[in-house]
Amino acid sequence: MPRIRLVGLLALFPLFAQADVLVGSWNIKHLGWNNDKAMPQVAHVANHFDLLAVQELMDPAALSRLEANLEEMSGEAWSSMASHALGRSSYEEHYGFLWRESEVAYEDSAVVFIDHGDVFSREPYSARFRDVETDDLFTLATVHVVYGDSVSDRLPEIEALADYWQWLGESHPQTPRLLAGDFNLPPDHAAWQALRELGASPAITEGRSTLATSAGQYASLYDNLWYDADRLDPDGQGILLFPELLPLAHQAARDRVSDHAPVYLALNGAALVATHAGSGELVASRRVANCIDLNDSKAGQLTQLPHVGPSRAADIIAGRPWQVPGELTRISGIGEGRLGEIQRSGLLCSG
Repeated sequence: MPRIRLVGLLALFPLFAQADVLVGSWNIKHLGWNNDKAMPQVAHVANHFDLLAVQELMDPAALSRLEANLEEMSGEAWSSMASHALGRSSYEEHYGFLWRESEVAYEDSAVVFIDHGDVFSREPYSARFRDVETDDLFTLATVHVVYGDSVSDRLPEIEALADYWQWLGESHPQTPRLLAGDFNLPPDHAAWQALRELGASPAITEGRSTLATSAGQYASLYDNLWYDADRLDPDGQGILLFPELLPLAHQAARDRVSDHAPVYLALNGAALVATHAGSGELVASRRVANCIDLNDSKAGQLTQLPHVGPSRAADIIAGRPWQVPGELTRISGIGEGRLGEIQRSGLLCSG
């Protein structure tokens, strides 16, 4: 049964059966500029998530290239969308969303916010998404708060996010909200009080997400995911310190991938499994939200295993109970080599 948090007004606002997805947020440092971006490494990091909000997208064509890299790397179908260019001067950015089609689908309402007070340099962008398995809906919004010359330049946009949060709720009153972004302000700053009073909570409260210039060092906690605390009860959250996963030195990772590490929120049993690039994992960087149990999982889940299609899934179900995965060699077409690939996939439940 999904884990849910009890709140008032149940008749007006049904509780959300949380989507079994990993939602990430990542400032990918001028994605789309001619800056020697290591796209396969960017894809490796992005492939840890099912739905990713992207900031500092300079050219939507780069998001399409990243999508193609993800499909080649993961062997799965991905989709993406981008906002129009946003900015007050000649410097403009886009926002983007990337999602794994087996887990997430775009529902509707992709829109750039009409800023009520004309406060934002780059108005937030949002869309509603649907969990493929449960059909539950949720809204994901993203923003890149202006950095400016000092913290005081950032505060008006931070404070205006309370108005934006309310607008998201009014637009889809029965849909839980998540606000992802590079906020250029840590979550414990007093300027967040107005958003907190509306029931929003930061997923990340400890650690640092921006890469310092010194190897292995991180500077600030500017990246975060704020979520609807009355309607969502996350199972996990964190910062993916990606330089540790790549065959690049810290400075090279900072220059050629990003100076920000992605942050994430895990919903309904999802869990991130950090994978090193080039490790040979068949399901590179893929988290196992609910592991596959040979004795309990349905046929559709069993077909996620390497070399298991509908026919072999039916054979697995017919052969229950299984004591150990090694017994799968009883099934026609699964020899020791394929058994090894199934076990190394990391998809099977342990124990």
